[in-house]
Amino acid sequence: MARDDTPRLALVAALGTPLGLRSASLARLADEVVDLATRLRAGVARILCLLYRGTVAGGCFLDGAVRATTSRTRSEEGFVVTMDSQATDRSEAGEVDAEQKIDTSVPHSARIWNYWLGGKDNFAVDRAAGDQYRQVFPGVVDVARASRQFLVRSIEFLAGAAGVRQFLDVGTGLPTANNTHEVAQRIAPDARIVYVDSDPLVLAHARALLVGTAEGRTAYIDGDLHDPAAVIAEAGRTLDFQQPVGLILSGVMGHVPDYETARAITRQLLASLPSGSYLSLNDGTSLISAEMQQAQDDYNDSGATPYTLRSPDEIAGFFDGLELAEPGVVPCPQWRPDDAVDTPADIDAFGGVGRKR
Repeated sequence: MARDDTPRLALVAALGTPLGLRSASLARLADEVVDLATRLRAGVARILCLLYRGTVAGGCFLDGAVRATTSRTRSEEGFVVTMDSQATDRSEAGEVDAEQKIDTSVPHSARIWNYWLGGKDNFAVDRAAGDQYRQVFPGVVDVARASRQFLVRSIEFLAGAAGVRQFLDVGTGLPTANNTHEVAQRIAPDARIVYVDSDPLVLAHARALLVGTAEGRTAYIDGDLHDPAAVIAEAGRTLDFQQPVGLILSGVMGHVPDYETARAITRQLLASLPSGSYLSLNDGTSLISAEMQQAQDDYNDSGATPYTLRSPDEIAGFFDGLELAEPGVVPCPQWRPDDAVDTPADIDAFGGVGRKR
């Protein structure tokens, strides 16, 4: 590609007469000035791109200082802190194109969930899987809404009556309305929230959209539910594990097929939290509708990450050793309902909140 000499020629014309320089000297000076300006512009763009890290398709653009490349800090455990709403140490930062990691050929539960909730952050393969699920079990949209509404009410309880100021949300899912930090920081602006997910699309949207209050803190971890020790290690960069934490496991433990393994992961996460911490957990069942199980079996056969429906007793088992808040483990719409509940009272999503002694 030919070089654009317009800036260089303009400098020669502007500087020639007042400086009284010869043409050759002017040309060299113009070249140096243009090269310096180019390097400065690239440096400023680089700094802005590192400061503002929304991930979008199509490269780096600076209309609003948004960067389409992800800057990440890797820990000794191999985890990645993708963003903190208040700057943390970003040594050993490397750039990774999140778009390259997003597999659009296989449906993903977070994107399907987003589709059912009316979101737009999904692909054709997710919509097809969601529609197929809904054909077998039309009530799945009510299940998705009930789970989300339970999450909101449980966080309101934790940030309000329970006085919790720190939250660890594992298996974040794609941003929608009333995300964990929004609900918590409406009640307690100084609340700290750490989101954990392993899907690059989720993390990309989290960086771009989930911005907390100035008083509080919101961080994002690229992490694996199956490695709770690493989750805790990275979350400790933002959360103070000497103070109570609200652990959020909303519709994620079904991704661990073996029940005892799922319970062990939950226990390990809770073991690192101090007395006075809480667990908010909800998951899907097939107690109310047999079509739910058939639809889930079909989904699991699609090639997507399988999800295991559990009985209400199994969901209650995640709270063993904790003090259950009233009304215990119940269908999500029945847990401290308010005017926002717009789903049937009996539904295949059960949840509860328990306090660590």
